[in-house]
Amino acid sequence: MATSGTYVTEVPLKGSADKHYKRWKSENHVFPDAIGHHIQDVTVHEGESDSHGSIRSWNYTWEGKKEVFKEKREIDDENKTLILRGLEGHVMEELKVYDVIYQFIPKSEDSCVCKITIIWEKRNDDSPEPSTYMKFVKSLVTDMNHHVNKA
Repeated sequence: MATSGTYVTEVPLKGSADKHYKRWKSENHVFPDAIGHHIQDVTVHEGESDSHGSIRSWNYTWEGKKEVFKEKREIDDENKTLILRGLEGHVMEELKVYDVIYQFIPKSEDSCVCKITIIWEKRNDDSPEPSTYMKFVKSLVTDMNHHVNKA
């Protein structure tokens, strides 16, 4: 049986949870301009850009390499939570399960935290654990924080 696990971290953010959640849920088209050093393109393949069940692919740079991640999105507006379930792409070559969960939790009127959870399962025991992907996802949230607060 292949190894599986969960990584969890929190990123403190300036600005309201609503503002950050809206950016991550509905405004992915601004990511290439806002954080182009990470995200070069976001393409919606099925559904609307902010709809539950939509499928999109992300072209991104990770550890100096161009990669692609295709995901199916689950949305929970009540809890300000997005779940990106991995379908295809570079990370899915090594992993059978790769789900990234972003939850925006209010702390005050002008601050919140983004709780990031990555749930993963390796395809086989020889595959590496995806720990560096948590560092990457955390840097996306941190860098987008600066952009959200400039807007």
